[in-house]
Amino acid sequence: MQNITSTLKKLFYLWKRSQVPVKQPTKISKIDNLIIFLICILISITSSYKLLLTSPLNISNIFSWILTFTEAFVGSWILILVSKKENPTLSSRQIILIVTLLLAVQVSKLALAATISPLSLIIPPALIISQGMGSITALVWVSIASISWPEPEVSFNNNLFFILLVCASVVSLLGGRIRSRAQLLQLSIFVPIGALFSQWIFIGKDKISFIEKQEFVFANDNIFSDSLLLAIVMLFTILFIPIFESIFGLLTKARLLELADKEKPLIRRLSLEAPGTFEHTLLICGLAEEATRMIGGDIDLIKTGALYHDVGKLHAPSWFIENQDGSKNPHDEIDDPIKSAEVLQAHVDEGLKYARKNRLPKLIANFIPEHQGTLKMGYFFQKAKEKNLVINENYFRYKGPIPQSKETAILMLADGCEAALRAMNINASDKEALETISKIIFSRQIDGQLDNSNLSKGEIFLIKRSFLNVWKRIRHRRIQYPTSKNNTFS
Repeated sequence: MQNITSTLKKLFYLWKRSQVPVKQPTKISKIDNLIIFLICILISITSSYKLLLTSPLNISNIFSWILTFTEAFVGSWILILVSKKENPTLSSRQIILIVTLLLAVQVSKLALAATISPLSLIIPPALIISQGMGSITALVWVSIASISWPEPEVSFNNNLFFILLVCASVVSLLGGRIRSRAQLLQLSIFVPIGALFSQWIFIGKDKISFIEKQEFVFANDNIFSDSLLLAIVMLFTILFIPIFESIFGLLTKARLLELADKEKPLIRRLSLEAPGTFEHTLLICGLAEEATRMIGGDIDLIKTGALYHDVGKLHAPSWFIENQDGSKNPHDEIDDPIKSAEVLQAHVDEGLKYARKNRLPKLIANFIPEHQGTLKMGYFFQKAKEKNLVINENYFRYKGPIPQSKETAILMLADGCEAALRAMNINASDKEALETISKIIFSRQIDGQLDNSNLSKGEIFLIKRSFLNVWKRIRHRRIQYPTSKNNTFS
């Protein structure tokens, strides 16, 4: 009967996992929705009010004004919807940033369109968005910003419009992949140079005759000054990106690499005060990175998140077995499974405090609670049962939440498999290692820990294989070196 029940549970689980998981979008408060709505209204007014003021009041012109207003408003909401579709975890602050940048560009078009190149208006905001929210969101923003011009439209060369789209698209695509401030600086130099030569080729060499006269005028017909202005604005944008990161919660690749520096104070403390935990962290980084690479996830994010996932153990390092180094186990001394479970939960709570104190980005801080999810503390739960204590199983479960992304789910699986793989006999076969990995991962699945992670069955299979590959690399035998008669190495 027990076997039948177990089989039915497995079948039910497989059916449940066959359903396509849908990533739940971040909830936005009513106040934030109102702010976003008002900004979209302002964008529409900016795009259409000049048409109403400069044209005679008749039905045709009023209809044109309504049409322009509606187009701008709908375009703004399409931008928001597509951005959230591509990146469901966008926060309300980031959406406000997207529409505020669009509003700023529309106002600039209205006020400066006659004296400034559209390249300098659209490309810098595209760089900010691609750095913090990805290339797809930036491309959508560029599309809306490029086609939405205040009516009546400011006319400019069609070739210039083509150059604008190409340069802005290049910045959007490369901006989302750039991994250092130095690469950003290179981009801010090469894009204006590319724009200069493109305008020279497509618009005409006669436009740069001012070079011979040593003139320097910021005007729409002045190709060289347009490109120089673009370079200056992009350099200032790079300087302000850290401010945008702080205010709007953006997490750029460069910021991730800075946080992953092992000389950062929190990581340095972990290596000195909890060396066992630090060693465990490095091993998990290797497992998690390989798995994330295999499924095409965000490698920089998981490497950085893995480094910080156990910083909460700094509050009491000796209470965790990897830091005890053969000394007495405090859990044995108190002999109270419930208090021991509270200590384990405390490392998550304290970790979140450290994250707030050190101003870690939310996406990094999420690794601290989500890598434990609502897992049961099986060892202490079993100890409590042996003592015949009247207990509630929830006392022996972490508070959660369960993993909300593929990266935090991979870290949970790596955390569970690391100790088991390291404890395996060096002569263990690949089949035995894979069975151990599969058993641990399946236990997380049937416990519902991966339900919100959006991991597919195919990706879970790849994760198992990647963990096995890492284990095969670290368990290799060492050659025993021969020694001389006086026991010194030759």
